[in-house]
Order: sequence, then C-alpha cells, then structure tokens
Amino acid sequence: MKHQPRVLVVEDEPHIAELITVNLRHHGFTPVWSEDGDAAQRELDAVLPDVILLDWMLPGQTGLSLARKWRTDARTRGVPILMVTARGDEPDKVAGLDAGADDYITKPFSTQELLARIRAVLRRRAPEQSSQAVSIGDLVLDAATHRVTWRGQALKLGPTEFRLLNYLMTHPERVHSRPQLLDRIWGDHVFIEERTVDVHIKRLREALGEAGTLVETVRGAGYRLAAPSPTPTSARAA
Repeated sequence: MKHQPRVLVVEDEPHIAELITVNLRHHGFTPVWSEDGDAAQRELDAVLPDVILLDWMLPGQTGLSLARKWRTDARTRGVPILMVTARGDEPDKVAGLDAGADDYITKPFSTQELLARIRAVLRRRAPEQSSQAVSIGDLVLDAATHRVTWRGQALKLGPTEFRLLNYLMTHPERVHSRPQLLDRIWGDHVFIEERTVDVHIKRLREALGEAGTLVETVRGAGYRLAAPSPTPTSARAA
C-alpha cells in the first residue's frame, strides 16, 4: 500500500482546520489536527509527522515559539515546517523563516498552492541521491550519512541548509544567483520568494560557524562557496 504522508495541522480555527484536513485527505495525505501547542506536542511525542502546517497565532505558545522549540529538538529538527498565517508582511515572513520554518504561506491561500508547497517540501526532504562525500578544505559533507564536519567537529544543519551546502560544495567557486538556487534547491516550487534564499544562507553560515566565511556574497550576483586559500609553507632551505 502506498505511503500516505502524515501531516500535523496546528490550527486553532476549526473551520480552517476542517478545510485543510478534508483537502489533504482527498489528495492522499493523512492529516492530524491539533488546536494548540500542547496538543501538537502530544501528537509529536506519539508519532512524528512527515510535515507540519503551523499557524502563527495560537492560544498559549505562538507558532513562532513552537517552530524554534522543534528546531532545537534533535527528534523533530528534520521535520519540515510550513507556517500558515494571516501575517503576510515581509518582516513576519523573515521572522518565521528565521525561527526554522521551511516555507511561509499567507492566508487566504488556494488549496492547490497549499498542496504544491507540501509536495515540494516532501520532495526536498527526500534523501540525497549521491552517496559520495565531498570536501572543501577542512569542510566535509557526507550525503550518505547526512553529516557535515569542520576540522573533524560535527556540525548541525537543518535539512534545507544541508541541501544548500551540498549543492554549493559540489559546485564550488561558481556564482549562483538567487533564482538559480531556488531552482536547484527548491525545484519547481514557483511560490518561494527570492528572500527565502537569503534567510537560509544566513542560517547556513550560522550553522557552519568558522566555516561560514567560505560562503561568500557576490554583490548584485548571488552567492558562491569559495575554497580556502592554501596555508603558506615555509621556504625550503637552499
């Protein structure tokens, strides 16, 4: 039997939750509805979903605080989160993405758009096809084990940052525009805004720590991953 992706819908307005769950069920998903953060946490503790649809304005904890909480928990860190909210201003979108959301959907939205975004994050969550490790200087990424190390120390990256780094490391020294990165990392997901790339680059640099300086901004053009300069060696004695 074909796997039906499990979608946790965290929404306090019953009529919106019902609309979402009915459409999800009709299109081959298994929706689970929680009306607040506590109920959502109980669902997560019981069974991890394939994706979370998270409203911002919730009773008790806000969606923003829940996203931050789930992103710091090793068990839920890799679950894609889509913020679904009426807060559509750019600062709100940036705040949502900075909190750990993989995508940001503004109410009102069309059912087809919502389904397309869910399918897109599920595609992006799929394991990398290449099993080879790639290294740039002391930065090593192993797609098979989904691990990144810098000078032998393990780094913790979110799923989108991992895919972004993987692409940059397999195409070093090239300048990639925001539209190119959207196409390569987010595929045919035409709803993502270019600003999203900037947010994930920021998060990638933070996760890389010292190695974050390898990810360079090329003003007016985009981003590139630059190989570190070789360490000068002492001149050999004549």
